[in-house]
Amino acid sequence: MSRRAARQRPGCPCGRPEPYDACCGRFHRGEAAAPTAEALMRSRYSAFVKLERDYLLRTWHLRTRPGALELDPAMRWTGLEILDTTDGSAFHTTATVTFRASFRGGSLHERSRFERVDGAWVYVDGEFLD
Repeated sequence: MSRRAARQRPGCPCGRPEPYDACCGRFHRGEAAAPTAEALMRSRYSAFVKLERDYLLRTWHLRTRPGALELDPAMRWTGLEILDTTDGSAFHTTATVTFRASFRGGSLHERSRFERVDGAWVYVDGEFLD
């Protein structure tokens, strides 16, 4: 296997085996809404990878959304690991997702909070963990 082939990862940046277009890409394009808080978390990670600023802002709770969001195109995200989820299905109104997002040179460990607003999951805020 060539080095280039070894670096290419099949599937979506969120870690699912489906191609990006069939996985998080459909959420980014507005063709579907993430059905669970974990799916929204995964799609938001993929949005950071793909520099989908509008999607990140659109899926951020109005109460906590920043006025602007600058993404660093030099940032190289390398993987997402979902560590824990609490609630977050169609039967819940709130949820938490604990994850580790790796990037070149380190990782981010966070417990994110989500709420359903008008039937759609949105990111509220997160607590950084060690």
